[in-house]
Amino acid sequence: MDENALRQWLIECFGPIQGEMAWNQVANLPEDIKQQLLQQDPSQLPDPSQVQAMMQAFGASGLGSFSGMQQVVEDGPINVKLAKSLALQQVASAGSDSSVSMVEGQALRSAMSEVNLWLDSATNMNPVEGAAQALTRADWVEGTIDAWAKFAGPVAESMNDALTSVIGERLGDFNGEITGMFAGPVPIPIPEGMNDPKQLLKMFANTSYAMQLGQAAGSMALEVHGSYDQGIALLKNAAGGLVMQNVYDYAKDLELDSREVTAFLALREAAYARLFANVPWLMSRFEALIGKYSRGVTIDLDAMEEQLRDVAAMDPESLSGAVNLTNVGLTDSPEQREAMASIESLLALVEGWVDTVVWRAGMAHLPHIEQLREMTRRERAVGGPAERTFESLIGLELRPKRVREAAQLWESLTLQEGVESRDEKWSHPDLLPQLPAEQKDSNETESKNNEEQAIDWDSELSKLLEEDAESQQNLENSADADVQENADAQDNSAAPEQSQPSEDAEDPEAPENPETPEDPETPEDQAPSQEA
Repeated sequence: MDENALRQWLIECFGPIQGEMAWNQVANLPEDIKQQLLQQDPSQLPDPSQVQAMMQAFGASGLGSFSGMQQVVEDGPINVKLAKSLALQQVASAGSDSSVSMVEGQALRSAMSEVNLWLDSATNMNPVEGAAQALTRADWVEGTIDAWAKFAGPVAESMNDALTSVIGERLGDFNGEITGMFAGPVPIPIPEGMNDPKQLLKMFANTSYAMQLGQAAGSMALEVHGSYDQGIALLKNAAGGLVMQNVYDYAKDLELDSREVTAFLALREAAYARLFANVPWLMSRFEALIGKYSRGVTIDLDAMEEQLRDVAAMDPESLSGAVNLTNVGLTDSPEQREAMASIESLLALVEGWVDTVVWRAGMAHLPHIEQLREMTRRERAVGGPAERTFESLIGLELRPKRVREAAQLWESLTLQEGVESRDEKWSHPDLLPQLPAEQKDSNETESKNNEEQAIDWDSELSKLLEEDAESQQNLENSADADVQENADAQDNSAAPEQSQPSEDAEDPEAPENPETPEDPETPEDQAPSQEA
């Protein structure tokens, strides 16, 4: 890459004035550093529009000044403003609608009014006060990002501490302070609160995690249908809402009438809303279990250092692998397994109840309810690409694994005890039904894990080697004995053969079987002789 190409790229990224200033700073760099920059492939440089969007996001999130950076560090482990800004940019770049049309709003209101009448015959849970929202993708981001950041907070704090520790160890011990920075030959003083290198590293880690969270949230906004898609309440509006652009895209993909698909998704959203509104302890219990799980996440420092070795540049975008729990997280402690089992069971019971109620309320009104029901189950069991990326950041899979069993359980209770008795079981956590064989499976898994942990593999390997050596020695001894026995047998049979030679040896045409069998009690042996 020549100097003119780099200069033009800087101007396209930062404009004619700031681009020229940036080029002047590059021109004043030491010659060896400048040559390293010029050796880069121009095709590998970021798109200028992406750089501009990133700079706008940084400015909007408080990273445009040192005082803003200091405030970001004090606000917590995640720069929520940055995450939201990046998510909204990603949504806008995907061709998302900027607002909900009048037709879409009316379609949602009509569907919600209708499905709430259907639900009155399928559950005793009271309707939610207020109206469900017709959401854009941007509305979903703005309405749910704070809840996701709250769930991810403990994980982000552990991640930031680990990232700061690993980078600090790689770059040396930071016990001094940074007195200033340089923009070319012009010194820029750093305020009192941000001259500690550890503070700068913490801000750097905070920014890295927020960028990954924002990108994941932006991708997820392109897939979700409603606010309760993850099985928990994320919007402040208890009545929930549907992302209408995604609902219509979903109906088009399924090649079904958009009114029927909207009614089905509105029915699910309204059922979730009634459950969470009428069971006040439910969301609090989810938050407690998720917090317990997240606080137990520990970071493998060696794995994180391994990820950082592959980083091409020390910038937040390059650190996606180092802040991905799939690569660096340790999430298999007994406490976490217990919390995860409780989350999965509670999610299954919630979604099983919703599945049962939706089917009973909509079976007479929705011609394709069985197909839609099955499609929803599969989507929740597998999860989309964006959902899996999101879960790798917060370290938690919010996907029930036993929805079918839970739905069968709720349906059985409905038939045996009635709707009122079934819904009363949500009055207290201790009254909830247990999924079949749930305790047995848990005990068997724990017992198996304990057995595996109790095995001394070194001792077992030594025993195995000793047994192999002993078996080999026995085989050799057995082979020697067989050889000696065969030799003795040959010596004993050699003498009679010499004194009384066999007739078969003199007459090669003699029959195989003798005329008189050795054992007269076996007539089958005589048949060939008689025929001969």
